[in-house]
Amino acid sequence: MLKRKIYDFLLAWRKQKHKKALCIFGARQIGKTTVIREFAKKNYKHFVELNFILDAGAGIIFEGKKDANTIITNITAYTKQALVPGQTLVFFDEVQAYPEARTAIKFLVEDGRFDYIESGSLLGVYYKDVPSYPVGFEELQHMYPMDFEEFLWANGVQSQTIDYLEECMEKKLPVSAAVHETMLKLFYTYIVVGGMPQVVDTYVKTHDIGQVVKSQWDIINLYRLDIAQYSTDTEKLKIKAIFDSIPSQLNEKNRRFILSKIAESARQNRYQNSFLWLAYAGVALPCYNVELPQPPLKLNEKHSLFKLFMGDTGLLCAASMDNIQFSLLQGDMDINMGSVLENVMAQSIQSNGYTLNYFDSKKYGEIDFVIQNGLGVDLLEIKSGNSYTSHRALNKVLDVAEWKFRQALVFCKGNVAQEGRITYLPWYMIMFYRPKQIPQNSKYELDLSALQL
Repeated sequence: MLKRKIYDFLLAWRKQKHKKALCIFGARQIGKTTVIREFAKKNYKHFVELNFILDAGAGIIFEGKKDANTIITNITAYTKQALVPGQTLVFFDEVQAYPEARTAIKFLVEDGRFDYIESGSLLGVYYKDVPSYPVGFEELQHMYPMDFEEFLWANGVQSQTIDYLEECMEKKLPVSAAVHETMLKLFYTYIVVGGMPQVVDTYVKTHDIGQVVKSQWDIINLYRLDIAQYSTDTEKLKIKAIFDSIPSQLNEKNRRFILSKIAESARQNRYQNSFLWLAYAGVALPCYNVELPQPPLKLNEKHSLFKLFMGDTGLLCAASMDNIQFSLLQGDMDINMGSVLENVMAQSIQSNGYTLNYFDSKKYGEIDFVIQNGLGVDLLEIKSGNSYTSHRALNKVLDVAEWKFRQALVFCKGNVAQEGRITYLPWYMIMFYRPKQIPQNSKYELDLSALQL
């Protein structure tokens, strides 16, 4: 199995004394089921798996009384497997196909004899179908395609090399020329291959780009099938039109999604649910414009202006239909490839736990990404060409006296450098752009002695 970061998260969850059920959600084909099975194999003596799509009859387990004893008896009878307290993981896969299973989780967690993991590909799409959410009994964890660091692991890059790169970024030191050039080539490859585990595995085993593209198209066609199968009749055509137009819309100069390019009569209010469907399914990543690049960004979002990125950079390359893969592998990142580069950055930023926003105004120009980082805001510019030190919009925004920012980062093909208020980082260092982790044991106690009379 390809090494995934979420595996460490699963290990930490396993050690919790009073754990909730864990619900892992994300797009199709990102490796959810594979990593859960591997985790179960290595950490539990007994494993029970129910897939509510492949085994439509499994829903009978939750019919009748909803108490834990009845449900557990039904599970053992249906699966013909023993459940041993403290040694068993019960896995509900594709749980969106039978929402009542999520409702029943409350009773199973309260019972406490076994551990439970749920997984779903379209949980966001079907959130309205859950009769009663198990609030307080379910922990949600978003999973994404493999990020660039996971791609490096798959290709045999040693942890010492990754640690060295992160140290260079933290200390603002240039990476050695040989390592820098090799990392750029690996990043070009990641742009083309992407992070879908099936595709990455194909690349690692064959290094055949033709087979890589074939695997990517299998997934794209699966997504199209999902749209046809799981969206409502009134939304099918709109969702498919949006999905198919993402590559061409990103190729426009400002990357902004223009509804009129789908249909002249298209209006935002009529297409809103279709955009949300793609976002909830994890297929597309919306990036909304903010009217003011200051916190809180959520309150400044302008939902009528947005970019729509593909959930995986490799799928975008495959869907572009321009045979761009070989140009990218040679490092040809001219202005025409800017959309692909911006997409891989958006994918990385979101998978690292941030919300995507950008800033665009007639007065100041456009900043590619404006990211809320804690209580502050970071400005990120993505440069595809050689003139990456030219950034008029970034300079204008930084010059506004009343606006405050944590940092300004320019991601480019160049090496690490600090020039005044701007930090230049190689594209591949986007993998280190992540929020500071809050310590798990961070106690805060108030001194109330002054209140004692």
